[in-house]
Amino acid sequence: MTQKSKMQSISRLDQIHEPYKYEAYTLKKLDQIQQLKNFPEEMIKEMRVVAHVLPFKTNNYVIEELIDWEKVPNDPIFRIHFPQKGMLLPHHFEQMKKELETGSKKTIKEVADSIRLQLNPHPAGQKEYNVPFLNNEKLMGMQHKYRETVLFLPKSGQTCHAYCTFCFRWPQFVALKDQKLGMKEIDKLVAYIQENPEISDVLFTGGDPMVMNVDLLERHIIPLVEAKMPNLRNIRIGTKSISNWPYKYISDPEADRVLSLFSEVTENGITLAYQAHFNHFQELKTVALKTAIKNILKTGAQIRTQSPLLNHINASWEVWARMWKEQVSLGMIPYYMFVVRDTGAQHYFSVPLIKACEIFQKAYNHVSGICRTVRGPSMSCTPGKVEALGPMVVQGKKVLTFRFIQGRNPDWVCRPFFAEYDPKAIWYDDLKPALSDKFFFSDELETYLAPFSQFKKTIID
Repeated sequence: MTQKSKMQSISRLDQIHEPYKYEAYTLKKLDQIQQLKNFPEEMIKEMRVVAHVLPFKTNNYVIEELIDWEKVPNDPIFRIHFPQKGMLLPHHFEQMKKELETGSKKTIKEVADSIRLQLNPHPAGQKEYNVPFLNNEKLMGMQHKYRETVLFLPKSGQTCHAYCTFCFRWPQFVALKDQKLGMKEIDKLVAYIQENPEISDVLFTGGDPMVMNVDLLERHIIPLVEAKMPNLRNIRIGTKSISNWPYKYISDPEADRVLSLFSEVTENGITLAYQAHFNHFQELKTVALKTAIKNILKTGAQIRTQSPLLNHINASWEVWARMWKEQVSLGMIPYYMFVVRDTGAQHYFSVPLIKACEIFQKAYNHVSGICRTVRGPSMSCTPGKVEALGPMVVQGKKVLTFRFIQGRNPDWVCRPFFAEYDPKAIWYDDLKPALSDKFFFSDELETYLAPFSQFKKTIID
């Protein structure tokens, strides 16, 4: 980094430059990122290979304010946003590299799509088991896995201000046929909530709902407020916009209207829970970020924070303890440490479950009680949100201990279960029952999923 660019980065930490216009950089504009000019050409070529399979998009805020270019390629924010060779399995990398050297535009896309379909594009039964029905219509932009909470994926919110290389919803961002989820009929969401009084929470997710302009945001949120449904208590928004583009809440032309919309929700007695994604304490350093947090909290909204545990990014207890402490100091509530899902570049980012428990427990032990609102490490897998508690000895046998935070059947919640001790296990599917021939929920889960599997078979036939 030149002295001039270094001074510019430092000045960005001390003040907010207004106006500051959003500028996106995708694969087609990779050559326009000035900070990459002095890096080896081979590294850039590797990025291009990976970006033809896994989506790439970043922006000027990430580039100018978050990444420490003197530490690249080891800078954690750089790894969150810029593709690395190891994010593809070796044979997939070589296959894509060869096709880029010799193939046509058509065959390059065919090879990319072939690789993508091998990366488990929709883990945990998102399309097969979680999509609800309304009047015999399958609502492909909604998910209803847990009794109290329904997810809505706005069709206009299926992109982000920047893409994370570990994202489990990466199929939303690539031109892969029949793999995208999303809908725009908010009236169907209202009707579904009215027909299911056990629902208390709506979670808008994506992509990132906060990429939508304020008119679209109002069209999605105001009908929920105006419907005056007594069972709807909480509206959640899953977003990384506050860490990838905090100017959305400061100096963007619609910032005041966005904040006014948040206030309207809370003033009508509905809790607005802003589910913010932060993956490293480095994302918490800028004046823009701190200003955005203050502006959001003034509306009466809560900000809860979550992140997966990521190898190469934040796989140390020191990072997590510092991140939780700083989040609390800024007025936010630590919420979840997730386990990397079984999709995309899982092999690159995954951490063995035993190590994940060690990191969580040690970080937890180094923060005060006010930070201990966080839960995890949690796997969002087919039966539910499964929390890894770590190894213990039961009946003289060393086992791995788990319990449900959420389950397809609410009666499973808080019930522990045991798996064979496996230091290499990184995901639920790696687990084998211990002390019995099956997990306590196995038969019920199979019964629950059977109708969905039959529906899928009928559609295929």
